[in-house]
Amino acid sequence: MRVAARAQRIEPFYVMEMAKSAQAIAREAAGTDRPMIYLNIGEPDFTAPPLVVEAAQRAIRDGCTQYTQATGLPALRERISGWYAERFGLSVPARRIVVTAGASAALQLACLALIDAGDEILMPDPSYPCNRQFVSAAEGRAVLLPASASERFQLSADKVASAWGARTRGVLLASPSNPTGTSIHPDELARIHAVVAGRGGITLIDEIYLGLSYEDTYSHSALGLSDDIISINSFSKYFNMTGWRLGWLVVPDALVDVIEQLAQHLFICPSTVSQHAALACFEPASLAEYERRRSEFKARRDWFVPQLESLGLHVPVTPDGAFYAWADCRVACDKLFASRSEYNSDMQNAGSWELAFELIKRTHLAVTPGRDFGHAETARYVRFSTANSMAQLHTAVARLKEVLA
Repeated sequence: MRVAARAQRIEPFYVMEMAKSAQAIAREAAGTDRPMIYLNIGEPDFTAPPLVVEAAQRAIRDGCTQYTQATGLPALRERISGWYAERFGLSVPARRIVVTAGASAALQLACLALIDAGDEILMPDPSYPCNRQFVSAAEGRAVLLPASASERFQLSADKVASAWGARTRGVLLASPSNPTGTSIHPDELARIHAVVAGRGGITLIDEIYLGLSYEDTYSHSALGLSDDIISINSFSKYFNMTGWRLGWLVVPDALVDVIEQLAQHLFICPSTVSQHAALACFEPASLAEYERRRSEFKARRDWFVPQLESLGLHVPVTPDGAFYAWADCRVACDKLFASRSEYNSDMQNAGSWELAFELIKRTHLAVTPGRDFGHAETARYVRFSTANSMAQLHTAVARLKEVLA
């Protein structure tokens, strides 16, 4: 059977191979005193708070399960608009908000609406691998621009201007970012958008970790800069609704009808039950719980990152959001592999893959090697997720000390 060229362009998701190995060893360890600890998964250990669960149960009980508008429940769009006003002081009209089947659907809709075959989208390297695959699926090409620790692993206006070419259509950024947890300073983001807008391009920003910002300097939505910025957001991370598959887009007025038509054909509508449940996310009791959880995520970061540093897993930029630590693992690889005859500088710089497998086998600790996230020295980084409980993080550090201390 002939496979379409667009499908063949999609790169492997290597971390899934790592996950398979972790799951296989976890099955062997089931029932032992050393179960697998998963610091490779970007999923909150918290689930939806009580009012959200109750709202879902009520929707099912009352038969509120039929199709909604392709753009989502009007009441939910209004609640999201109100959240922007209350949390960020922004006026984002509900008419510009399109509720989607997760942030993945939001990215797909935005890319299909705006990218033509051969268009190039500038992205930072490192960045979340699935985002560039959405560009590829729309027949575009993601152009990865190396971003260093001194740049907070983010693009700058100068870098965007230098890389802009005849086929460049725009930029796809993430703030806070996966895998680094770093954000773009609002002033630099404004300069980037000015460069893009001055060339008639598009600025797309993945803001799915926006609610999980910890520093006032970076706790700002890009929507405060201009009404032609396209923001992608989600109920998965801050709102702890990963499996509910619900997200949203904020788009300019001129794009709403286009997005709606695409959504009608591709998705019909987001999950109705999930939408009714999400209305309860914005109740005062739910928002208070989310803020309590945000504080807990910050406390985990504040404890875990210094622990990594003490073990030679250097985190060059302290994450200001999300729940990740992007750690240089060359020192750790030296400790584990230097005695091997085949170990050399090339292996050291590409050692996160080997390190991840070694940790799975020797410590029953799953982490994410950097190779999926780009090409600019990403193979010497490991991404740790701090979305687990503090107790789990303490156990994980104890196990790391066994092999790295």
